[in-house]
Amino acid sequence: MLYLAFESSCDETAVAVVSSPDGSDEFTVLSSEIASQIDVHAKFGGVVPEIASRAHIEAISALTYKALADAGVTAADIDRVAVTTEPGLIGALLVGVNFAKSFAYSNGKPVLGVNHIKGHVAANYLNGRIKTPFIAFVASGGHTSIIKADSYTDFETVGRTLDDAVGEAFDKIGRRMGLSYPCGAEMDRLAAQGDPKAFKMPPVHMKDGSFNFSLSGLKTHVINLLNTAEMRGESVNIADVCASVTAVICDSVVYQLGQCLKRYRVDTLLAAGGVLANSHLRAALTSFCNKKGVDLHIPPLSLCGDNGVMIAAAAKYEYEKGLVSDMSLDGRPSSKDDWKSY
Repeated sequence: MLYLAFESSCDETAVAVVSSPDGSDEFTVLSSEIASQIDVHAKFGGVVPEIASRAHIEAISALTYKALADAGVTAADIDRVAVTTEPGLIGALLVGVNFAKSFAYSNGKPVLGVNHIKGHVAANYLNGRIKTPFIAFVASGGHTSIIKADSYTDFETVGRTLDDAVGEAFDKIGRRMGLSYPCGAEMDRLAAQGDPKAFKMPPVHMKDGSFNFSLSGLKTHVINLLNTAEMRGESVNIADVCASVTAVICDSVVYQLGQCLKRYRVDTLLAAGGVLANSHLRAALTSFCNKKGVDLHIPPLSLCGDNGVMIAAAAKYEYEKGLVSDMSLDGRPSSKDDWKSY
């Protein structure tokens, strides 16, 4: 079966053609196209929703035909159409949803709405069948969630950030230090050069027995640290700040995931999202899972950020469970906690 999948929840327009036989866990990526908007938003230090929506409109049609051409197929060859419907920037989502519905309707194909967070988790499905139940950790610029999954389609959110997402915190802290947008990659590089114990940072995991996170306190702490040094005319080693911030985030993530795996007696962990491109977080999770005998799955770097392949992978299992959408499909800025199917 051939899936044409669209992702436009934030600042990247992505289209992919993926082949996967029904009832199989095998995937063949025939094409994966991504139009990034990083250069467009860099001057603003973050994503501007209206500009993002317009950029999606400009890119999505040509990108779709390029994905089809690179895959060596035509619109008639596509069996199913998948698209991200939530959560994300509503204007950006609507571009993808409406284009996908139009493509599906004009070509007589079924359309499937996919939750963006489910999509990130599904990037791990391309490595073969994963034992369920599992715990999934998703971290990106807009999302930080811990999920208990009883199957590839049955998800329950058991932990989340109460304010800033991990990637958002990296960007805001990095911007205050004068790093170029997006700041995550630069902070990762500088953290390798700094001392992770140079500054005492507040943990970002909640201490109330939940699996939640709060990163606004860390962000405020670092900004105050930098402001105080500036007022005193003192210099601050930026690499040390990056290393200290990265270390406390990694420690808190590992702690919460360890507690979660223990409570639910699960020994399989999936990690996904753009922040999983961070080398220190990948290393921390790998070290923890090796020590605890946990089966860890992290996508390759090419599938950590937003992409159409992950949406196709999630859609496959939604379809096989009978979760097909119709032309009333719409975009939603927030994800429903009950993971209601479409």
